[in-house]
Amino acid sequence: MMTDFILFPLKSLRAHRLRTLLTVTGIAVGIAAVIMLTSIGEGLHRFVISEFTQFGTNIIGINPGKAQTRGGPPVGIFGSVRPLTLEDATALKRIPYVESINPSFSGNAQIKANGKSRRVMVNGAGPEFPQAFHMNVATGRFLPPDEYQNARAFAVLGYKAWEELYGKTNPLGTRIRVGGNRYTVVGVMASKGQVLGFDLDDTVFIPAARALELFNRDSLMEIDVIYDPDVPSGKVVEEISRMLAARHGRDDFTITPQEKMLDVLGSVLDVLTFAVAAIGGISLVVGGVGILTIMTISVAERTGEIGLLRAVGAKQSQILSLFLAEATLLSGLGGMAGLVFGFSMLQGLHAAFPALPVHTPWPYAVFAEIIAVSIGLIAGVMPARRAARLDPVEALRAE
Repeated sequence: MMTDFILFPLKSLRAHRLRTLLTVTGIAVGIAAVIMLTSIGEGLHRFVISEFTQFGTNIIGINPGKAQTRGGPPVGIFGSVRPLTLEDATALKRIPYVESINPSFSGNAQIKANGKSRRVMVNGAGPEFPQAFHMNVATGRFLPPDEYQNARAFAVLGYKAWEELYGKTNPLGTRIRVGGNRYTVVGVMASKGQVLGFDLDDTVFIPAARALELFNRDSLMEIDVIYDPDVPSGKVVEEISRMLAARHGRDDFTITPQEKMLDVLGSVLDVLTFAVAAIGGISLVVGGVGILTIMTISVAERTGEIGLLRAVGAKQSQILSLFLAEATLLSGLGGMAGLVFGFSMLQGLHAAFPALPVHTPWPYAVFAEIIAVSIGLIAGVMPARRAARLDPVEALRAE
């Protein structure tokens, strides 16, 4: 009996190969769409998170201006009541649990050296920048640990800037002009590549105090605090807030722990992955409509066959099960074909675009397969019930 139950749907599907193929294709396209879209979404998710976390997660960023809704004109980065200063950075180093501090200010400027010129990003930084952001010096040293206000005119070249200006010859001790001012090259950074579209190699590092003078600003863009990872970030944020509020006389700054930013970013990217999965799921619904249509037509065409089964003693429940099994088999075959097609397309996509980050979230793939089978069951219920309720005599007479 069980063998007949399995063979009956298979023979029925084999008897209508083209119709079966088209129905299976509809489900397969839906599964493949879910796999491809979620794989790209998850790949981007992991890529963005890895880009942010490569510098460590125990970082707290402090920016001038309070990020809140208030009346009056907007404060903005450079228009806060009191700017973030190098003295603020020095004071923050005295907070317990703080391992390093990096005051920063960035801008774009022309650099000239060795008879060549190039426009690059100029990063005003503190002497602890390499330790804070896990970056290495390839040749020479980074900016010396001078007092922030008495910083000497030293510069450290990014790897690409060094190659473009010096052609890999030793630049140490040579003079370079940054925005018209002369600096002595003391080091070259190891290659870091691009991070979120910013080329960290095509840059030059100068002391933060010099950068403020170069761009005629009185406020740092940001102070980054790197703290002991064993200490809760909330405790460090509280100490930072207390110290800066005492120095500024009011709460006119914004403190953003990186772990909080990563939580928000992760939530947004999770929603994005779910959204693209839902878009791919629309194809599954279309495939389910196809199964409903095919099964309805199948019942109409096989009225005599159903009547014969009822005449030889088949129960309504057995007729219902046979047609439900046929619908489930259609969706199951479509799901497996979709998995194979989807993973094949991902391999081809990765081969064609190696830089495109893709990662298949297996829960989504399994969920899509379960949804495909469920859609087949649901789509097959109405036609199967109609077949089960056919009157045997009327069915045979129709034949």
